[in-house]
Amino acid sequence: MTKPHNTETTTQHVSQPQMEQEAVLAALSSANPQQRLQAALSIGITAEDRHLGDLIQRCRIDPDFFVRDMLTWAITRMPAKAAVDLLIAELRSDVPQAQSQALHTLSKIGEPRGWEAMDPGIIGTELIAHSDTEVARSAWRAAVALVPGDDRKRLASTLVTQLGRGDIETQKSLSRAIVSLGEDLVSVLDGRLQAEEETVRTHAMATRDMFTDPDAGFAHALSEAKRVVALGSEASA
Repeated sequence: MTKPHNTETTTQHVSQPQMEQEAVLAALSSANPQQRLQAALSIGITAEDRHLGDLIQRCRIDPDFFVRDMLTWAITRMPAKAAVDLLIAELRSDVPQAQSQALHTLSKIGEPRGWEAMDPGIIGTELIAHSDTEVARSAWRAAVALVPGDDRKRLASTLVTQLGRGDIETQKSLSRAIVSLGEDLVSVLDGRLQAEEETVRTHAMATRDMFTDPDAGFAHALSEAKRVVALGSEASA
């Protein structure tokens, strides 16, 4: 006699992966940051590209730095072509966090097409000069990480347009980005050393000093530059 087919067991067996998938996606939007972090880790370990859109969507809104960092790691585990396509699209988002996270993730993937989107001739200048400081700083870091050797000078010339911007941490980020492009590009600062704005001249001088003495640190270089600029202002008064 044939045993009756156990439809309940079959249904459970078929739906188990789907149930697990739904649980992971639910955890990705949990109010608990530890659960979100664990969900991103789990997705990154399995590296199934069907989750790629969910990861990028979460990058736009997650308030926790460590969760966002894990989301970035999970995205880098996905097929690069699909990930880069979606990340480049995020660069045109009207959500600043979406842009900054996309820039950060592109720099981690290191795929050449990331630079094509960051090229100052395309939308790179818009991102480098973005009104949101975090987007701008992410753009500076991503640009210097992705730029091909032949485009370094053009990028440096774009970066120096931002000298004098923001607080000391913002200025330090920019100086580090410029210096990382190579000491052969120190001449891009020349025009800014004669700028009318004192903050621009000071920042340019501090950046130049970092080229010549990178071990001195930005705070020291900026303090020395301010002293020199102040002495120059007194002498011309």
